[in-house]
Amino acid sequence: MIKKQTASAAAPARTIGGAGTAIDIWVLAFPGFLLLDASGPIQVFSSANDEARDAGLPPPYRIHLITPGGGAVASSAGISMLAGALPRRSLAGATLIVAGGQGLYPMPDVVPDAVGAAAGSKAGAPTGTTAGTATDAAADTTATPGDAVLRWIARASLGLARCCAVCTGAFVLARAGLLNQRRAVTHWQDVAQLRAQHPAVLVQDDAIHVRDGKFYTSAGISAGMDLALSLVEEDLGHAAALAVAKRLVLFLKRPGGQRQFSAELLAQTQPQGVSAQLTAWLRPRLRQQIDIEQMAAACALSVRTLHRKLRQEADLTPVQLLARLRMELACGLLERRGMTVKQAARQSGYGTEYNLRRAFAAQLGVLPSEYQSRFGCKRM
Repeated sequence: MIKKQTASAAAPARTIGGAGTAIDIWVLAFPGFLLLDASGPIQVFSSANDEARDAGLPPPYRIHLITPGGGAVASSAGISMLAGALPRRSLAGATLIVAGGQGLYPMPDVVPDAVGAAAGSKAGAPTGTTAGTATDAAADTTATPGDAVLRWIARASLGLARCCAVCTGAFVLARAGLLNQRRAVTHWQDVAQLRAQHPAVLVQDDAIHVRDGKFYTSAGISAGMDLALSLVEEDLGHAAALAVAKRLVLFLKRPGGQRQFSAELLAQTQPQGVSAQLTAWLRPRLRQQIDIEQMAAACALSVRTLHRKLRQEADLTPVQLLARLRMELACGLLERRGMTVKQAARQSGYGTEYNLRRAFAAQLGVLPSEYQSRFGCKRM
């Protein structure tokens, strides 16, 4: 529960919206957005408001859903949400969250007549465009669809306290030129595409969410709730964020990163590719000692060609694919009733508990025993 602050109580993590005012949370959704990309963070902030009300405190957040042009915006699930238009006023001190989804390209090109944030910053100009006024963008017949919206985001970001993206929303911030030379993350299936389309972005391949300055990005879909919880922790402190996480039955900080999701899924995205071929060959041999030459021979490729093709398909090296498959096998074994860590290590090719612990720490950030306690079958 969020507790009232007393004169002797510790100060919150930071001043909330200035002199006791609520923080504005603007969630930007485009047609075809992923429903949980928007509703997940919204629910986290709404639950923080509920916790505050239960404690007799004013709600710390004002939550707004917006879309270019305003009105009903349809999600990829076929469910529409009523949203306001992009605000004309300044977003100074606010938080903007761009939801990901299928409707990012092309983006609607409907912007307000004026934006409160200052224009003309080269650093905030969309990639391939120059910063100008919203009116200029609307009248520019040479602008590609979405350029005016990108310019609005870039200008608005100048006054924002935090500029965030969930899942493939990172592509929008990248197109707006806001992630150049910044660390960022997106859905694990889109990491390679983000790197290819925006080489100036320092793409991370495993984090659940990343902060670089005032720019925040999260991995796929439900990771938007992890990001929102981290923002609540910044604003209200650890105890308040933990109360919200408990209310929503979530980890405050979930174990592991994106690498746990999943080598098998990566193979399925390219069923006729080298990743699927190598995965099928490796799976029954995971207990054995396997080297790169054996993997290349199994695919009838040179070592160099195997590296190149696997990088293109899955953004992995052969050794990384082997490590992920072994980790998935070990996780599956630890989920079985009666399985010990020692048995799982031996049956998944790690040999010893020590090797398995090192692999878990490196890939998932937890111990095998911790994973087993959370996900393993309990003895009856």
